[in-house]
Amino acid sequence: MKRIFAFAAAAAAAVCLTACAVTGGGSSSRRNGLGCAFSSAVSITIDRLEAGGEVKRFGDGVWEIEFSEPNTLSGVKLEFSEGNVIASYKGLSFSVPRSAIPVKAMMLNLMKAVDDNATAAELTGEENDGLLSIKGSLDGGDYVLTVDENGILSTFEMPNNKLKMRFTELKTAEIALEQDTQASTEELSAGTAETLAIQ
Repeated sequence: MKRIFAFAAAAAAAVCLTACAVTGGGSSSRRNGLGCAFSSAVSITIDRLEAGGEVKRFGDGVWEIEFSEPNTLSGVKLEFSEGNVIASYKGLSFSVPRSAIPVKAMMLNLMKAVDDNATAAELTGEENDGLLSIKGSLDGGDYVLTVDENGILSTFEMPNNKLKMRFTELKTAEIALEQDTQASTEELSAGTAETLAIQ
C-alpha cells in the first residue's frame, strides 16, 4: 500500500509540475526544425525545484518524459498520446485523460507551444546571441520558446509560472540518420581499404 501511495504521489508531482523568461534583440526568422521527432536530455527549474531527465517527441501530441532527478521523481515516466497520459513507475502504471491534467502542467504547455509552432513554414522571433526567441501565449500563461541556428528546440520558459526547461544533447531522427549514414560510409571505407591491403 505504501508503494502505491508513493507511486501516486510521485506521479502526481510529475504531472502537476508547472511552468520562467528571455528577451531578444532584432526580429528575424529561420528554418523550422520543430516538426521532427527528437530525444533530448532536459534540465528543469520550477521556482526552487530542480529536476532532470529525458524528453522524447514522436510526433504531434505524442510525447514522453522520464525523470532521473530528483530522487523523489527518479524513474517516473509520463507518456502523452491520443488524449491520454500514462504515468508509470517501477512496473506500476495508470492512465488519466489529458483533460484532467491542470492547465499549468509544464509538459502540456511545452507540447502545445512546440506542436503549434511546428506547423509554421519558418520560425519568426527575436534574434539574440545566435538563438531565436519566439513568444506566445497559452491557456497556462505566456511563454518563450528558443531555437538554435537550425530551428531546433533549445529552451522553453514560462515567466509567470517560474519555469525554465533547457534541452541538451538533442538528437533528431534526421541527425540519427546522418550519423548512421556516416558510420556506414566509414565502415565501408575501412572494409574497402582492408580488402585492397589483402590483395
